[in-house]
Amino acid sequence: MSCRPAPTRPYVLLSCATSIDGYIDDASERRLLLSNSDDLDRVDAVRATCDAILVGAATVRRDDPRLLVRSAARRAERMAGGRPASPTKVTLTARGDLDPTARFFTAGDSARLVYCASGALDKARERVARLATVVDGGEPVDLGWVLADLSARGVRRLMVEGGGTVHAQFLTAGLADELHLVVAPFFVGDRRAPRFVGEGSFPWHSGRRARLAETRQIGDVVLLRYALSDRCRDA
Repeated sequence: MSCRPAPTRPYVLLSCATSIDGYIDDASERRLLLSNSDDLDRVDAVRATCDAILVGAATVRRDDPRLLVRSAARRAERMAGGRPASPTKVTLTARGDLDPTARFFTAGDSARLVYCASGALDKARERVARLATVVDGGEPVDLGWVLADLSARGVRRLMVEGGGTVHAQFLTAGLADELHLVVAPFFVGDRRAPRFVGEGSFPWHSGRRARLAETRQIGDVVLLRYALSDRCRDA
C-alpha cells in the first residue's frame, strides 16, 4: 500500500494531563489520576465537540478507556443535531495486539476504526474485524494518510488523547493544531514511568515558541492551551 499525505485533514486537538515533572502515569499497575472532577467534565465537553477520538493501542491495553461522552445532556444534544451520541473511536496499532474484550470495542455504540500496519493486518482483522473497521495504514502506519482517510470519512475535528508515543508522533510530524495540557499539583519522580513525550525533533523549540492561547485554573489543576497552527483560534 502506498500512503501519501493529502492536503486536507481534520482539525487535530491533543489532550493530555501530566504531573508537575511531566509524567502521564506512574510505574504501578494502577492508573494514576492526574485530573479532577471539574477538569474531567471539561474534557467531556471537548469530546462532545469532536467527530472522532484517537488513542494508541498501548493506551487501549493499559488504560482500557471507554472514549464516550459521559454527560447525558451532551449526548442528547449531539443526537439532536444528527450526530451519534459519542464520537467515532480510532486507534493505531503496529502489531495488531488488540483485545476484543477491551472497552474500546465493547462500550457504547460508536463506530470504531483500527488503523493497522500492513504487516499485522491479518492478525488485527482476525481479532477485531467483527467489532471494528480495520484499515491498512501502511508500513509503518502513516499518520498523514490516516488523517486524510479520516477526513474522507467525514471527520472534521479529531481529539487525540494519547499516549505519549502517539502525541509525540503528531507533534514531531507537525500535524497538531492545538494542545490542551493539564498540569496536576504533584510530582511522580520515577524515570520508569511514562512521560508526556520522549525524544524527538519538534517544530517548537527555543527559537520557535508555541503560542499560549489560554491559561485556566480548574480547581487544583491548571489548563495550558497552546495554539500550534494558524488553524487554532483563541477561545
